[in-house]
Amino acid sequence: MVRTSAAEVSARDRILEAAEELFARRGYAGVGISEIAETVGLSKSSLFHHFRTKAQLHAATVERILSEIDLQLTRSLAQGGSATERLDRWVDLLIDLLARTPAHARVLLRALFEDEELAGDIDERREADDATRRILQQVSNVLRDGMAQGEIRAANIPHTLQSLIGIVVYHFASGDFGDEIVGASIFDPREVERRKREVKAFLHHGLVVSKS
Repeated sequence: MVRTSAAEVSARDRILEAAEELFARRGYAGVGISEIAETVGLSKSSLFHHFRTKAQLHAATVERILSEIDLQLTRSLAQGGSATERLDRWVDLLIDLLARTPAHARVLLRALFEDEELAGDIDERREADDATRRILQQVSNVLRDGMAQGEIRAANIPHTLQSLIGIVVYHFASGDFGDEIVGASIFDPREVERRKREVKAFLHHGLVVSKS
């Protein structure tokens, strides 16, 4: 097994963090590999030691975000509970993750629009796609379980997933526009908590079967 030194891990993480901030602000096409290297304090050749191309670096940036979400979601769902409880925990968890690192949501949203530009046979790209599939499958399973138990109303699961992604991820990618609509920073802790309440209330009215 090839061992990676602590220094290499640290340099790789610094590259990914810098890349995430830059890709979030200007997208894939708007960022040059030289700028990323300069931001981290590395030469281009040193950066290429970790990532052979900008496409690979971008894919690794997206994969890191999605793998974190996948890991946290898996741990959350393992706690069990009703479908509604699991769905609520998923909403809280995802909102906390996106609020804690503002660049996450923008990178994910931009990646959807830049999909054709980023096509290619890249290991990190495949790993990101696998993480996405696992996330969507786990949430689909929660919805399906809830529908089978009569806890969640019958709904089209793919369209419901689209709606969930929109109301959670888009919100934290909306920047100044979101701040203007909300009337405060969308990353203000009070607004983050309010977002959790609003999203869950919206889902409960639209998805959860009334017990009355």
